[in-house]
Amino acid sequence: MVHFVGAGPGGADLITVRGAKLLKEADVIIYAGSLVNPDVLQYRNENSVVYDSAKMTLEEVIEVMKQAHQEKKDTVRLHTGDKCLYGAVREQMDLLDELGIPYDDTPGVSSFCGAASALQAEYTLPGVSQSVIITRMPGKTPVPEREMVREFAKHGSTMVLFLSSSLLEELQKELLMGAYTEDTPAAIVYKATWPEEKVFACTVGTLAETAKRENIYKTALIVVGDILGSEYDRSLLYHPHFTTEFRKAKK
Repeated sequence: MVHFVGAGPGGADLITVRGAKLLKEADVIIYAGSLVNPDVLQYRNENSVVYDSAKMTLEEVIEVMKQAHQEKKDTVRLHTGDKCLYGAVREQMDLLDELGIPYDDTPGVSSFCGAASALQAEYTLPGVSQSVIITRMPGKTPVPEREMVREFAKHGSTMVLFLSSSLLEELQKELLMGAYTEDTPAAIVYKATWPEEKVFACTVGTLAETAKRENIYKTALIVVGDILGSEYDRSLLYHPHFTTEFRKAKK
């Protein structure tokens, strides 16, 4: 069996209980060494064999899984955050299907959740934004024209950008083509939940300047939107004049 496991956003203790258990039981571990905090490997057993996929091709990863399967060994494929976002996991699953190798999927805490924690922010504030757009700037991997940042920016909702911290001058231009202004609040979150986590508050107009000053060019998320401001409406869920399934409104 191959177990795909989300390692969490960085902090070693933010892997799920299930993920830690699977690591402990694994005979073979293939982890994304360029992204996953190596401290997460503390949960493995001392007899497991560890491979760093940062130095491997897809074909080499699958070959390790295939060999382990033939030897009746359990493999954990450890991805950063949760592999459903920019995890290149579908192509692995499809090849395992072709080979008839069974697998399952254990979710992890995504780094966009870690970034909200670092910012002590709520992405969906009443009266401000009720939607979160998770996207990226085009780089070596292109982005469909209909999904360019300038198109999403028209909504003015909360936006979290992965894989874009080295492209902030271009990102600023894209954001300003939509509903955001130079003064719209923004933040750069470097290595959210890692011991070396850093948070830099700025605005859309100062994103590139802030990153240059702080020497941030990778391993950071960009958060944009008025949810980083101070104005919002009170939630109706806990309002005394609001009736819910569990509570009657007070007069």
